[in-house]
Amino acid sequence: MILHAVESLLVTGATGFVGRNLILRAAACGTKIHAPVRNPDKLSACLAEDGLPREGVNALPAEPAKWSGISHAVLCAGVLFARTREEYFSVNVEWTLRILRALPRECRVVLLSSQSAGGPTPAGRTARTEADPDCPITWYGESKRVLEQSVAREFPDRRITILRPPMILGARDSATLPLFKMARGLVRTKPGLRRKWFSYLAVDDVVDAAFASFECPRPGPFYIAATDPISDVELIASAARATGSRGITLRLPLLFIRALAALVDAVPPWRESVPSLTRDRAREIWPDRWVVDASAFRSATGWNHRIGLEEALQSAYGHYSSTGRL
Repeated sequence: MILHAVESLLVTGATGFVGRNLILRAAACGTKIHAPVRNPDKLSACLAEDGLPREGVNALPAEPAKWSGISHAVLCAGVLFARTREEYFSVNVEWTLRILRALPRECRVVLLSSQSAGGPTPAGRTARTEADPDCPITWYGESKRVLEQSVAREFPDRRITILRPPMILGARDSATLPLFKMARGLVRTKPGLRRKWFSYLAVDDVVDAAFASFECPRPGPFYIAATDPISDVELIASAARATGSRGITLRLPLLFIRALAALVDAVPPWRESVPSLTRDRAREIWPDRWVVDASAFRSATGWNHRIGLEEALQSAYGHYSSTGRL
């Protein structure tokens, strides 16, 4: 669709990775942007860092009332790492449903779920598709799947399209910062002795998919991803090239990673510093394949990814460097 046709856009997660990139694209087209936020000062800081005027985004209360005059919405807020199942569900399910209830009935909505809602690639298959039964293996994935089910049950007649992106890479990310810090070292670590395979997508391609979804004739959920998967070895090597570093990659047995995850769970300060290594989130490390097939969404919308792995990682590294994080 032509983004200029979007008169008003509500974005949740406006201070997060995908939300900030969505706002940049919408602002460049003159779209009026609304953002429910818990911390308006954080929103102002993000806008300033991105070179956008504060008055260009209308900050709304995080707890929604009934809103009017909003024609389109992209809901991309969510808790990625939490200590309890309840924390995931309170935001990823309950708060998101309250946002949907507050939006005008005629509002066109795109909901960013996650590949984790479906789970890893089924055994013996090269890629997971929408036809495969959902098997989330973490609280995060479970919360996203329950959200999708709740949306289908409560809003069967609303124009809501659900997207399931995989690992997202690019500028304004925070989750890949540890990857780049590790990639700059002489010794880099990889969980597991075997090579693992993943789908990925550059954040600009996620933004393209979100806007393409406004014209999508079906609700989904749809997987979106780059055409070719990548291995964990390739991801680490590409991050090292982006930083201009050289080193060796050390493969750690999964038994060691399991013991480390148990230790992280037992030490509260460690849970805060390495949330991806709690025993719950570490379950996503064990499978060898997290690959999805995005052909259904491509057929429905004509969307396709534009950005490869090297460019996405270079963009992420450039942003970390320019903002003093690396």
